[in-house]
Amino acid sequence: MATRSNAGGDTVPFLFRPRRGGRLLKHVLLLGFGLLMLYPLLWMVSSSIKPEEIIFREPGLWPSEVTLENYAEGWTALKHSFGYYLWNSAVITGLSVVANLVACSLAAYAFARLNFPLKKLWFAIMLGSIMLPHHVTVVPQYIVFSNLDWINTIWPLVVPKFLATDAFFIFLMVQFIRTLPRELDEAAAIDGAGYWRVFLQVILPLCMPALATTGIFTFIWTWNDFFSQNLYLTNSDNLTVAVALRQFLDSSGESSWGPMFAMSIVSLGPIFGFFLAGQKYLIRGVATTGLK
Repeated sequence: MATRSNAGGDTVPFLFRPRRGGRLLKHVLLLGFGLLMLYPLLWMVSSSIKPEEIIFREPGLWPSEVTLENYAEGWTALKHSFGYYLWNSAVITGLSVVANLVACSLAAYAFARLNFPLKKLWFAIMLGSIMLPHHVTVVPQYIVFSNLDWINTIWPLVVPKFLATDAFFIFLMVQFIRTLPRELDEAAAIDGAGYWRVFLQVILPLCMPALATTGIFTFIWTWNDFFSQNLYLTNSDNLTVAVALRQFLDSSGESSWGPMFAMSIVSLGPIFGFFLAGQKYLIRGVATTGLK
């Protein structure tokens, strides 16, 4: 056992130092908590490769039989192949990400840098909308979109985001832009840059961490959104992944659990991929933010 000498010449076991023991205990607790959080995902992965008749009969993680039939069956079980619903979700989610990045960054720049009448009042109203439950606005929004004949189209899910309706991301970007020195704007203005040039060439490149965060959360929240997509997309040809997965469940009890778990794993792929890609840009943006 490794030892070291203290001030009095006594040897103290190196492995039993309180500091090392505390760190070891902390890592063990974090590992255990992480495994606990991952258990539902691991169980779903395990269930997706089990024959359907033993999924609930053998609820353990280690399957006694392994099959990929659930993936083949789930891909073609619905009216369209599951790739069709993945594409529908990709279109809506992609447009939502672009809309939030453009609209929220513009609104945030206006609140953080520009002066206009009743600026503080509008900012307070914007903050107040964060505390307004989404379900309160569902009925009036549905009436508006119904009068516009937008039901069963992607427009109710996409157009509001082009109007900067996600106040949380506006507030996030406002707080980030306020941390940037105003001397950058003044230097650009001396060089003849207007508001648009300052925004595009000075503010926007420095906002990469906030933009990456907005893009990641918009993608995850939109891809997983069931309520709004189920409300506005009632035609089976327009279903997204979140709504299509519901089609595997039958209220009469004839649910296809195996194919549903298999397609749930497939639907998680884009989320993990986008998060990993966005996390890389987020870390790079934090590391390189500043004067250049």
